[in-house]
Amino acid sequence: MHSFPVPPRHVPIGDAAAFVGTTPRAIRHYHQLGLLPEQERGSDGRRRYGSADITRLLWIRRMADAGVALEDVREAFDGAAPSTLGDDGAVADVLGRLEERLAEQEAELRRKRAAVRRMRARGSRLGLLDDIVARRLEDAPAGSLRSDDLDTLLVTERILGPLGAFAQAGRFLALAGDPALRAASDRVDAAERALDDTVSVDDPRVAQVAAERHAFETALMRAVEESGQLEEDEAAFDAWDAQHPAQDVDVAAAAGGRATKAAAVIRRLPYDLSPAQLRAMELALQLGLAADGA
Repeated sequence: MHSFPVPPRHVPIGDAAAFVGTTPRAIRHYHQLGLLPEQERGSDGRRRYGSADITRLLWIRRMADAGVALEDVREAFDGAAPSTLGDDGAVADVLGRLEERLAEQEAELRRKRAAVRRMRARGSRLGLLDDIVARRLEDAPAGSLRSDDLDTLLVTERILGPLGAFAQAGRFLALAGDPALRAASDRVDAAERALDDTVSVDDPRVAQVAAERHAFETALMRAVEESGQLEEDEAAFDAWDAQHPAQDVDVAAAAGGRATKAAAVIRRLPYDLSPAQLRAMELALQLGLAADGA
């Protein structure tokens, strides 16, 4: 008659890990986090684990598999595995937080899937812009939007948010629908690029380029107004405000906060503009302000 096998009272870390379905490295990590008390080393210099340790490890592994953070496991069990989940209020608190995190992860996953669908439907780069911006550009003639246009909208969206990029998208729609206006834009851009670091801010070309920029911006704004885009902008802003109501917020304070945030972002944005180019931009702005005040 065969005798019943006598199980060991303690097992080495490798056997404990194999039984639980984890690794020795994970168990050592549990020790470091204080999830599992470290056992005394035997005469052979190795730690050995008893049945209580194995049970504890099973609880840790099961909670970790459910998505509970190891820090929360420590808080929930506070050094000892409970006999049932219902006898420790800390466990219920941990699981409540876990459910909230999972709901957030589900929402994030839905957002990512929506972004992937937009990229597949509209093209990868256009689909990466906010939906309100991408929708506005859907009517642009095929091939009329340039890579630089999308780059500019991406930066604008970062600084001014989706509505700022939405308004700017109207400029690119006007350029896309008017080849002559696009050609004029290219000429002004080229003239500005020519004002490199070798050109003094007092060079007569700076004022000339500023005048060209002002004339172009005036023509572009006229085209935008004639297309009815300003009314579209206003309707989009109203719809946005309706969907994102500012509750009990001082309007002036909120506007100041947005300006501060935009300024903070701009300060971190590198730019490749020469002093002459910056001076031309300043002069063009002055011309625009003078025209508005006339």
